[in-house]
Amino acid sequence: MNYFSRELVAATTKPLLLAILFQGENYGYEIIRMVHCLSEGKLEWSDGLIYPVLHRLEEQKLIKSRWVRHENQKMRKYYALTKKGQAELCKEKEQWAKANALMQQLFNGLPCSI
Repeated sequence: MNYFSRELVAATTKPLLLAILFQGENYGYEIIRMVHCLSEGKLEWSDGLIYPVLHRLEEQKLIKSRWVRHENQKMRKYYALTKKGQAELCKEKEQWAKANALMQQLFNGLPCSI
């Protein structure tokens, strides 16, 4: 169960993927697991959510991919951040910091029973 709206999940997928891949090369299933773990189960990504975004980021040259076969395992597609992706991550970080500051300013002191 997601604790966030579909719209918020969609808006945060790109920056979260870029941030995760900034930490190092990774594959889809492990990225899904990391998001679940980092969010303490509050954010559930599915294959149907993550792979179209990964493909779009790859088309935009923000990430690159390669197929890897580890011993006694099936092929896995690993994704890595590109230099262009690092620059995009910086932009995303700045935008989210500004949006967060604005939201905190606007919400500060508002009662939840509006």
